[in-house]
Amino acid sequence: MVISWLFDQRPNPVADSYRALIDTRPVLLAFQTVMELRYGALHAGWGELRRRRLERRIAGLTVAQPDDEMIRICAELRQGCRQIGHPLGDKVHDGDRWIAAAAIRLGLPLVSHDGGFAGAPRLQLITSAPGT
Repeated sequence: MVISWLFDQRPNPVADSYRALIDTRPVLLAFQTVMELRYGALHAGWGELRRRRLERRIAGLTVAQPDDEMIRICAELRQGCRQIGHPLGDKVHDGDRWIAAAAIRLGLPLVSHDGGFAGAPRLQLITSAPGT
């Protein structure tokens, strides 16, 4: 997850490549991404201090919440992906589909290192992942 690399201050050439790609663009998070960040912290057994730091970083960003239009886009995206055999059409990718739907809804590119987003209908992807 690109945002977790950007939150981490340790040297990371992949994170640096995404900082350069994002440049001065505003960073928004899909509600699903926030859930994944919080789950990851809980699953990893982060202490309260570290989880509070994560919450402060999340609070400093805009979180895209679902609305009726995003729900419609997500349903259409699933159907469109199923029709072309794209992985986002599968139920196992519900979370990723919500993230893609948020980007489409907002008319913004999705910044991701996950090649599974490549080729999804209507989705503009920014990535430095090899082979995408």
